[in-house]
Amino acid sequence: MTAPAFDALAQRYGAGYKWLATAAVMAGCVATVLSSTIVNVAMPDIMGEFGMGQDQVQWLSTAFLASMTASMLATDWTLHTFGVRRAYLGAMVAFLAASVMGSMSPGVELLILARSIQGAAAGLVQPLAMVVVFTVFGAENRGMAMGVFGLGVVLAPALGPTVGGLLIDNYSWRYVFLVGPPFCALSMAMALTFLPGRAQDVQPRPFDGIGFALLCLAIGTLLAGISSGQREGWDSGYVLGAFLLSLCFWIAFAAHERACAHPLLALDVYLNPRFLAASVVAFILGMGLFGSTYLIPLFVQMVQGYSPTESGLLLMPGGMVLGVVMPLAGRFADRLPPYQSIMAGLAVFGVSCLLMAGVGVSTDFWDFAGWIVLGRVGLGLILPSLNSGALRLLDGGHMAQGAGAINFSRQLGGALGVSLLSVYLERQTELYAQAFNALQQGTHAAADALDIVSFMLVRSGQLDNVAQALRPPQAYQFFSEMIAAQARTMGFRESFLLVAVAFLVAVLPALFMRQRRL
Repeated sequence: MTAPAFDALAQRYGAGYKWLATAAVMAGCVATVLSSTIVNVAMPDIMGEFGMGQDQVQWLSTAFLASMTASMLATDWTLHTFGVRRAYLGAMVAFLAASVMGSMSPGVELLILARSIQGAAAGLVQPLAMVVVFTVFGAENRGMAMGVFGLGVVLAPALGPTVGGLLIDNYSWRYVFLVGPPFCALSMAMALTFLPGRAQDVQPRPFDGIGFALLCLAIGTLLAGISSGQREGWDSGYVLGAFLLSLCFWIAFAAHERACAHPLLALDVYLNPRFLAASVVAFILGMGLFGSTYLIPLFVQMVQGYSPTESGLLLMPGGMVLGVVMPLAGRFADRLPPYQSIMAGLAVFGVSCLLMAGVGVSTDFWDFAGWIVLGRVGLGLILPSLNSGALRLLDGGHMAQGAGAINFSRQLGGALGVSLLSVYLERQTELYAQAFNALQQGTHAAADALDIVSFMLVRSGQLDNVAQALRPPQAYQFFSEMIAAQARTMGFRESFLLVAVAFLVAVLPALFMRQRRL
């Protein structure tokens, strides 16, 4: 350990202090990460209660991730201004209050606001937890430290949908917002004892309010343009204007950060090409992790008719395997070049998504669960090596900035990934529905199918023989629903294929992380 404040606490509590400090921050980290994905299994119920469409309900996920992405960059400022303990406790209080607000929300607007506050608090908690774990384990055990941290970051979203499904089926979707508060209470109690306060010799830094505002505007306008593209039209003035504004805000943000004496994000960390490559991989990792966790519950509930509990249980085996793989991968991260584990993990996850691209209505539960397990093995190989491999490139003075930057890249990928995949899914489903309908117009196959449907309705007692001869509206409705179900299936297949391609392409920047031999 290098921080004197942590050294003093280690002398007081002995050799087990690193585990006590880790438990203090990881309890809160688990609460925040759980909340990032546990809402996914509740989306069909929320859509039904508030009358929301898919383009609206995805904001419950993207609002959380977008707020988290922006607040992550305030990690360094909060550390220097408030110290580890006060910054961490403040974020936990905000997260706890937002969780209660979400559980009591009477409308969609307040619900999205609660998700935004949750995301902003989570954006501070996760980098703070990463810095604490990284510090208490020391430079010689950084791979193990990142394995422990990664276990909480990735295991929680894998298990969260299972817990959420049980709560929804037995109680209500509102209870998914109350899963985190017990972890928050435990974490806050431990943080009061095992986290250090602000060092007296550290001077507070001015907050880069302009940079923070520009970043929020850049992310917000980009997500608004993406989410509105399918509804308003990609060539509409609203969407093109949103993209243009976002581009201007991103340019202004980069220019301001370069000129600012105390920037929100030190762009110098990206001058290291290996760290930049790690950030690109982290971006794609976020897209795949949060995007696939968003798609899978939606597919099995909307296409296969699973209950929320069943859709959550589908992810359980993957979470259990991940719990085994992550610590082992953390140990290997201290012994092997990081790029090797990362490339292997990207390839494994890509293959997993390729297999998911063949899903259908009749896909067996355990086949699907096996593909998810394969993907979680890939994630377990990636995260410890990615974090440790990126942060070991930076000196101690840039550790907090580097932690914030690498997490920023992952969360930005998650926010954009969920939004893009939601739009891509809707667009592909619509295109396939139009294509299938066009193929059925006036064909003998369509006429034969309608006759068969009519016959089945008569045999079931829902129609009489006269109605069968007339091809009643019920037959046309059933036939239309069959086409819509097949179109949705194809839309999900295309979405999984897109994630697979992204991960396989990410092997190239992972290769750039390799150290050159002298």
